[in-house]
Amino acid sequence: MQTETRKLTVNDAQLLRQISIETFQDTFGAQNTAANMQAYLSEAYDLGKLTAELANPESWFYFVFVAGHDEPAGYLKLNVGAAQSEAMGPHALEVERIYIRSAYKHRGLGSAFIQQALKFADDAHKKKIWLGVWEHNEPAKAFYHKWGFEPFSAHSFVMGDDPQTDILMQRSI
Repeated sequence: MQTETRKLTVNDAQLLRQISIETFQDTFGAQNTAANMQAYLSEAYDLGKLTAELANPESWFYFVFVAGHDEPAGYLKLNVGAAQSEAMGPHALEVERIYIRSAYKHRGLGSAFIQQALKFADDAHKKKIWLGVWEHNEPAKAFYHKWGFEPFSAHSFVMGDDPQTDILMQRSI
């Protein structure tokens, strides 16, 4: 399958917001209350917040497009330095988000994003790449394990008024 990625700019904030809400609800909506989901979406995908994230020089967002389709199939967010959601130091790259729209799942796009992140980390001379995944998201944990990521810690992730746990996973570059 032919794909193309494109780096986002602040001009993409509204479309990024739309796809972020859609994919997050699709991925986690059934496991959370409507009130907690709405509270999280309102905060995490606030247009001003996303615009600031897009403008951060230590964060990069990418859309992936499938040949023959004009709409993005999903997106990737990478962080270094102070933009990382946990202090992991200057030799780490965080994969903060990989989200694929439901119509495009199981086409290898997540693997393409991991390959892109690994290349980015290698080109930037990082020593490790890491991410957080919800402790109950078994398919995602298995996917990352297949790519060589191993659990090393955990952190709290608050969904509305529900504290949840993300497993932190990493691999060497």
